[in-house]
Amino acid sequence: MHDVPYQRPPQLAGILADADGAGFAMSCEDRTGSLLATLAASKPGGLFIELGTGVGAGAAWLAGGMDATARLITVEQDPDVQAIASKHLGDDPRIDFVTADVDTWLSEQEPGERFDFAYVDCRPGKYLRLPDLLALLRPGGLYVVDDMLPQVTWPDDHQSRVDDFLERMPEVSNWLATPMNWASGLVVAARI
Repeated sequence: MHDVPYQRPPQLAGILADADGAGFAMSCEDRTGSLLATLAASKPGGLFIELGTGVGAGAAWLAGGMDATARLITVEQDPDVQAIASKHLGDDPRIDFVTADVDTWLSEQEPGERFDFAYVDCRPGKYLRLPDLLALLRPGGLYVVDDMLPQVTWPDDHQSRVDDFLERMPEVSNWLATPMNWASGLVVAARI
C-alpha cells in the first residue's frame, strides 16, 4: 500500500517553506497530518484543542478535516514560531491562536468535559499534565499524539519520557488507546 496522503492542505507548502527558513524542524509529517484530517472529519461541529502549534502544520491538517462549524484552539509558547502559523492560517475564522505556556494554559482551564479532540505535540498534555488534559475531553473524544518513534530533534534524555508515556497509557481509566508503529509513531485514544 502506498500510504502518501491523497490531499494536502493548500497552506501546507507555504508553512513548511517558512518553517525551513526559520530552522524549525518539528512539523508533523504528512501521514500523521492525513490521519489528523481524517479523524477531525469524524467530529462535525467539534471543539478541537492542539497543544504545541509550532508553525501550524498540524493545525492546517486539522482544519482540512474540520467542517465549517468546528473550532480549533491551538496553543504555542513561542510567538515567533506561532507567527508562521498565523500568517498562513490566521484568516480561518474556525482557528483561535493562543500564545501561552501550555502548562500555564492547562492550569487556567476550568474543569469540565468540553473538547471533542486533542492533538498534543509538546510535553504538557503528553508527558506532563496528562490527566489534566484528558479530563477536558468529552466521552467519545479523541486524543492523538505523535513522535513516539525516535526523532533527530529529540534531546538525549527524551527516550525515557516516551517509554514512560507508552507504559502508562494503557492504564489510564476510561480510555481505549492504540499505539502505532507508523509515521512518526502515534498513539490514538478514545474516551469511553
